[in-house]
Amino acid sequence: MKDDDFSEFAASRLGRLSRIAFLLTGDHHGAEDLVQSTLEKVAEHWKRVSRMGSPDAYARRILYNEHVSVWRRTRLETSTDTPPEPAAGDEAEAVVRRLMLRRALAKLTPRQRAVVVLRFYEDLSVTDAAHALGCSEGTVKSQTSLALTRLRQLAPELGDFSREVVLT
Repeated sequence: MKDDDFSEFAASRLGRLSRIAFLLTGDHHGAEDLVQSTLEKVAEHWKRVSRMGSPDAYARRILYNEHVSVWRRTRLETSTDTPPEPAAGDEAEAVVRRLMLRRALAKLTPRQRAVVVLRFYEDLSVTDAAHALGCSEGTVKSQTSLALTRLRQLAPELGDFSREVVLT
């Protein structure tokens, strides 16, 4: 029965965890590996996690911590390619904008990237983001500020976008 509970949990959260992992890694294969290792760790401690009543928060924290740990172990260099020139048409412009944002996010530190994803993709409060990352609220605030400043430096053409993100 307990295996069925974990299987249901994993199946229902797989899509969301995969999207978050992709935003963190910027790579489909890396995201798959990150989700797999996260679910392995959640499964390993499922009995305790399910009793605590917050398996989502536990899985999210494992996901972010595992991402930072992998980065520390591998120290991979990120690509410095320049983004393509904007193409005509609204959809093409949106795709180019997403590519520029993706490349800029890839140049942030893992902690900064995690804070940006938690705060602006998952729409968590400073308090919830601090809890998910296991750090203080001040750290979340400072990392958010540093990350947005860095994004503005890396991709000034996204300046309007990064100001919109701060306002939302």
